[in-house]
Amino acid sequence: MHPRLRDADLDKELSKKAYKARAKENQVRLVKLQRYLIKHKLPVVVVFEGWDAAGKGGTIHRMIQNLDPRIYRVHAISKPTPVELAHQYMWRFWSRLPERGNLAVFDRSWYGRVMVERVEGFAQEAEWRRAYDEINHFEKALADDGYLIIKFFLHISKDEQKRRFESREKNPLKQWKMNAEDYRNRKRWDDYASAVDDMFSKTHTRHAPWILVPANDKRLARMICQDRLIAAMERVLKHGD
Repeated sequence: MHPRLRDADLDKELSKKAYKARAKENQVRLVKLQRYLIKHKLPVVVVFEGWDAAGKGGTIHRMIQNLDPRIYRVHAISKPTPVELAHQYMWRFWSRLPERGNLAVFDRSWYGRVMVERVEGFAQEAEWRRAYDEINHFEKALADDGYLIIKFFLHISKDEQKRRFESREKNPLKQWKMNAEDYRNRKRWDDYASAVDDMFSKTHTRHAPWILVPANDKRLARMICQDRLIAAMERVLKHGD
């Protein structure tokens, strides 16, 4: 059964004390897992999608902060360049895939076509409609070749997003995170919500399932992502043994 936005319990919280205790344990587990990642030549792809200000960057930072930087890459995906636009939509993502024994984290991804490009009209209807199959074939090809694919969607409420926007605007160290597009996208919240639920229903597969993460509480969201990444890697690596 695929997730739906309405399924997320946005009232859940994790105390600071509980987070600190578990975060340290998780960092130790991740550092140990990276050795097995290299040994078994397991390529890992981690996708982060979510609302603007949902906390993707902070969650990613705390997930990889103690890993060997030689074995991972973080790709912050923005609008395609003229060169990328001259190629098939998925072309720019193939070149960012990790080599065996490495991990690639995508801060936004190929799912932009069926969310922002769909909602804002950057892609024609025929393009974003066929993208579901293109994405599924892409991920299936990776899974068949031994890739581990983990997809997170960080979900926050509209009120929480407003609070975070206002907080960023007041903080000179975070004002750079805001731009006119954030408010433009916010006006179309319902359209985006519909697109996200369609994305879940059409691209939630056995080999690349979606993990819906309640993210009103940042500590809880970070812990869920760490726990699920660790569990997935341990499961695959144990099976490989």
